[in-house]
Amino acid sequence: MNNTMKLVLKIAGIVLASVILIVGCYVTYVFLSYHRMGDMELTVEGKAETWTQKSAYTIVSYNIGFGAYESDYGFFMDGGKQSRAWSKDRLDKNLLKIADLLEREKADFYCVQEVDSDATRTYHVDERDYLTKALVNYGYSFAPNYDSPYLFYPVFCPHGASKSGIMTFSSYRMEKANRVQLPVESGVRKILDLDRCYAKSYIKTESGKYFVLYNFHLSAYTADGKIASEQLKLVLKDMQKEYEAGNYCLAAGDFNKDLLGDSSKYFGKADAEYTWAKPIPEDMFDGYDIALTVPFDENDPVPTCRNADSAYHKGQFVVTIDGFLLSPNIHVRAVNVINTEFAFSDHNPVKLEFSLVE
Repeated sequence: MNNTMKLVLKIAGIVLASVILIVGCYVTYVFLSYHRMGDMELTVEGKAETWTQKSAYTIVSYNIGFGAYESDYGFFMDGGKQSRAWSKDRLDKNLLKIADLLEREKADFYCVQEVDSDATRTYHVDERDYLTKALVNYGYSFAPNYDSPYLFYPVFCPHGASKSGIMTFSSYRMEKANRVQLPVESGVRKILDLDRCYAKSYIKTESGKYFVLYNFHLSAYTADGKIASEQLKLVLKDMQKEYEAGNYCLAAGDFNKDLLGDSSKYFGKADAEYTWAKPIPEDMFDGYDIALTVPFDENDPVPTCRNADSAYHKGQFVVTIDGFLLSPNIHVRAVNVINTEFAFSDHNPVKLEFSLVE
C-alpha cells in the first residue's frame, strides 16, 4: 500500500470517527436535555366577567397547527417536506387570519392547541400574542405542552427546538387553572412523543358549582396509538371525579383518535395506517358518566383534520379527530365543524353550543 493510499485511509478514518463522535454527542445531548414539566399551577391573565346565567353558551376548539399549516403545507413527520413555517411573513399573516376567525365566532370559551411560545419552526414568534390581542375581553391561561431539544432533522432545514402549548380562554373569570401531566411513550420514542398534558380551569357559576373546563392535545406520533388511549382514560377519570363532586365538566381538544370509529365511510379510505387515527377502544367509556360529542353531520360530512403529507388536495386522507367530552349535567344544543377547507391549519375548528342542567 503506497503512502497516498495510506493517507486517504487515514483521512477517511478521521472523518468517520468525527462523524461518530458528533452523532454520539448529539444523541447524548437529546437524552440529557429531555425533561418533563410535571403538574403545575397556571397563571390566569386577562379580563373576564363573573359568571352570567344564560340559556346557552358556546365553545370553540381549534388545533392551529403552530400557525404553519396553510393549505399548501406538508409536514415532514406526516410525509411532507416542510419542517418550518414557510416564512416569518407568511406565518404572521396566517396567525392574523386564525385570530380573526376566532374573534368572529364570539364564543364564551376557546380551547386552542399547538400554540408556539418560542420555537425554531416558527421563527421564535410568540404566537400567544396574536390570540390575546384578538380575544381582549377574555381571561386566559397557557399550559406548556412540551419543551423539546433541538431536532437536527431534516438535515438541510432542521425542525429545531420547540416550546409549545395549549391556551384556554374564558369570558368568565377563571378562579384557578392547572397543568396536569399525562403519560407518554417510553424509551427512544419518548423523544418523538415529547411531553403531554391537559389544562384544567375552574369557573364558578351563579349556583356555586364549578364549570370545569378541560383542554387537551393527545399524543400523535406513537408506536400503536395506545398511549393516547391511556391519556384519555386519565382525563375521563378526572372529569368523573369532578362530576361526582357536583360540578359541570366539559373537555375539548384534539383526541388524535378517529372519533367516528371509521371515518373512511364518509371521507374515503386511508392510503396507510396512521397511529394517530385509530378508533377509540370500544370499552373506553365503560364505568364513566362522561359522554363523547362528535361534530358531525351525515347529510353534510366535514372532517376536522387532514394528513399533511402534501398540500391539501382532493383525495387526501381526512378524518374526524377533534371533539368534546361532556358530563350528564351539560346539554348539547348544537355541534358542528367550522369548515375552513384547511386554509389556516391542518385542522378545522369545531364548535359546541350547550346549556347547563340544574
